[in-house]
Amino acid sequence: MDNRQEVREFLLSRRAKITPEQAGLTSGGNRRVAGLRRGEVAALAGVSVEYYAKLERGALAGASAGVLDAIAQTLQFDEAERAHLFDLARAADGTSAIERPRRRASKQWTVRPSLQWTLDAVTNGPAFVRNGRMDLLAANQLARAFYADVYKNPQRPANLARFTFLDEAARVFYPEWDLAADICVAIIRTEAGRDPRDKALHDLVGELSTRSDEFRTRWGAHNVRHHGAKNFHHHIVGDLTLAYEGLEMAAEPGLTLTIYSAEPGSKSEEGLRLLASWAASQEAKSTVSTLAND
Repeated sequence: MDNRQEVREFLLSRRAKITPEQAGLTSGGNRRVAGLRRGEVAALAGVSVEYYAKLERGALAGASAGVLDAIAQTLQFDEAERAHLFDLARAADGTSAIERPRRRASKQWTVRPSLQWTLDAVTNGPAFVRNGRMDLLAANQLARAFYADVYKNPQRPANLARFTFLDEAARVFYPEWDLAADICVAIIRTEAGRDPRDKALHDLVGELSTRSDEFRTRWGAHNVRHHGAKNFHHHIVGDLTLAYEGLEMAAEPGLTLTIYSAEPGSKSEEGLRLLASWAASQEAKSTVSTLAND
């Protein structure tokens, strides 16, 4: 399994977005392609047309950092698009497995006690661990309450991508659903660039492409992006505006620790406190019920 089609579609989609005027060229007449021509990209990047055509056909293996930088600059990539191009090049070289090692797919991942202690120590905001397929693998109490609609689905592990595109509750949970959907697909697209050999990821993309027109359209756009604050509507505490940070876990390659936070003194901070109180009361009720049935 290689990533040549992924590379080809990504570069073609980015080239189509840049007009001659944006690149500092005169458009002229009789243009048969959207955006820049291959020859124009090659000239601006300082490489031969033949070499750029080879790259755009998907043969990124062996491309130097200088060439990749020149292409990224010519096609006016943002930081996320540039990072994705370099991920694709590393995957084509076969070096991504060395630089970003993966665990064996057959090994069932379990939460280390110390990791769960760390998550539980975060009490003011939802904290959770996810993989690049958007599986929720571990969470603190507040994150489980925050994503209650995701966890209610018997699908295990809980998956944010399936929730976003296959559950109508997501349209309420994400007031800006289009933005949330774009971010979700961008994360999966980035993961596909990093690890094109992940069968479970391919299976997820296939499932969502089959069951959701919204996902299929976004997947074909090849957009990648970095992201920040998000708006939510929780069925218990109402509207929340939260910022979040995602941290790559050095001890668990391929996994990301995410922590949400609210602006101090804001209504969203008050909402998180109310949600934490509600989650604690629900857990207490569950404990009492369990003891009564023993």
